[in-house]
Amino acid sequence: MFCGFFPARSLDKLYNFADCAGLHLILGLNALHRNPDNSWNTSSTLSLLKYSAGKKYNISWELGNGQYRSIRMLPSTLLFKIYKATLCAWTIPLTPKPNAYRSMVGRAVNSTQLAQDYTRLRTLLHSVRYYHRAHLFGPNAGRPRKNAMLLLDGFMKNAGSVVDAVTWQHYYMDGRVNKAEDFLKTRLLDTLTEQITKVTKVVNTHTPGKKVWLGGLAPAWTGGISNLSDTYAAGFLWMNTLGVAAVQGMDVILRHSFFDYGYTHLVDQHFNPLPDYWFSLIFKRLVGPRVLAVRVAGLQRKPQPGRVIRDKLRIYAHCTSYNNHNYVRGSITIYIINLHRSRKKIKLAGTLRNKTVHQFLLQPYGPDGLRAKHVQLNGEKLIMRDNETFPELKPKTLRAGRTIAMPPMTIGFYVIKNINAYACRR
Repeated sequence: MFCGFFPARSLDKLYNFADCAGLHLILGLNALHRNPDNSWNTSSTLSLLKYSAGKKYNISWELGNGQYRSIRMLPSTLLFKIYKATLCAWTIPLTPKPNAYRSMVGRAVNSTQLAQDYTRLRTLLHSVRYYHRAHLFGPNAGRPRKNAMLLLDGFMKNAGSVVDAVTWQHYYMDGRVNKAEDFLKTRLLDTLTEQITKVTKVVNTHTPGKKVWLGGLAPAWTGGISNLSDTYAAGFLWMNTLGVAAVQGMDVILRHSFFDYGYTHLVDQHFNPLPDYWFSLIFKRLVGPRVLAVRVAGLQRKPQPGRVIRDKLRIYAHCTSYNNHNYVRGSITIYIINLHRSRKKIKLAGTLRNKTVHQFLLQPYGPDGLRAKHVQLNGEKLIMRDNETFPELKPKTLRAGRTIAMPPMTIGFYVIKNINAYACRR
């Protein structure tokens, strides 16, 4: 038993689950196990490391985290807490983010102390031969407001070189929202870009070029919002996050949560996929890691003095995933978020104009509209055929030159086939 509550057999089950699913486990250690002088108590950590090394468990590590954490793996640019068809996650209780220790558990850990704790953990990893080169991630600071930014700045100054990637968390709103339409507010969606800029500026000040991961993501903190965070409406925030993070050069996104805690689930209590699961599945099947620049005529308007133009039609482009053998290298995937209450038409131009397009249009299914917990793909409801068999994700073929018509408040993926784009052939 480790830390007085985590049995070895639980670690065995956790690791075996990840290993069987082909995943890599990142294990968060309890940063609140502290000595009287407030230094981190490592008495049980070394025994955990030695036990895991004896089992030859290939694990990466972090210290402290959000209230819940996960199994994670990184086979490509973006990482999600999604089940086996894409990626996988499993939530387990851990400690709050470092800048929230005082308010949540009545104990404060400043940036200097946290940096010393991470340096101590790196020393412990070096002392166990099997984990001499193990990856360490942190500090998983909260939303980049004053206290979190002060903690991140001090941590990077004293221990930036200790971690392999810098992690932080983003939540779009609090848990008091009760309207699905609030998930479509452009001002809300744009907060992520602003916060990424703040975090990367601090990181690059102390450790230029250090990888930055979004180490915790959900529509709202405190477990999300009942009957909203697991509906079609939440997909707008999720897909916007994937697009913005990719454009900003972030390699990894970790989201809450697969099931159990809170409301931001990917599956229901019977393990049936919820809307964000289907969004994620199709994203991983169609979207590759290479990001392409997009120029959209009619969107880049000049703002009036004192006014910011916030686009309600958001378009992102990537090379199509090389793992999808239905498309040859050189194909391009475009995904579009239409936040308008009206249908919008998009006409492909230039070399894209006369190419066949495969459409994957995702809309809410049923009478609940944005609050729907089921999704239809090109008019067909997505539902598991049985416990192990996914439905066929069939595209709708749009003839060359046809205008793309996006229904109001929907999300769609469009694969431009056989375009032989040079950036996507390499």
